[in-house]
Amino acid sequence: DPSKGGTIFDYKAKTLNGSRTVSLSEYRGKTVLIVNYLGKIELKNYGFTVLGFPCNQFGKQEPSANHELLASLKYVRPGNGFIPNFILFEKGDVNGDTEQGLYTFLKVKLIPTSRDSFGDPNDRLFWQPLKINDIKWNFEKFLVGPDGKPLMRWFPRVPVSEVRTDGTKMPFGTEPVL
Repeated sequence: DPSKGGTIFDYKAKTLNGSRTVSLSEYRGKTVLIVNYLGKIELKNYGFTVLGFPCNQFGKQEPSANHELLASLKYVRPGNGFIPNFILFEKGDVNGDTEQGLYTFLKVKLIPTSRDSFGDPNDRLFWQPLKINDIKWNFEKFLVGPDGKPLMRWFPRVPVSEVRTDGTKMPFGTEPVL
């Protein structure tokens, strides 16, 4: 039950190429930024270990199969030889009946704190049921402390530079900012 204790270290994810299942306990002692990642964005190194989770639930913007994603990034969008500077995991759902367990956990621990809405869900969102704590769009971010506990959540429009500023102010070992 994600609502009772736990950390991200209780979860595993398969790498994008499917070659390895990674226990997130490998990130023990590191500050981790988990991003519902849309491949068009490059994440700078802001002192976090970044974990990207592609998803196709928002306007069907990430239609590539797992084995096509890296080539798509390198040659098409954004192209120009782009290679992500962080680990990407297999594409999966972050909302609805088939959402990944990690995202269920993160969303239970850090509910949204703004009035950011879904907009018109009928033409751009592809899951059921819609819940108040759902991920709203690509590039939603979760900061996790070195102890594996979620600390902060940012909506897609918040730039990573602001996440970095907020994250450097976070006293680790404290309760989440809600």
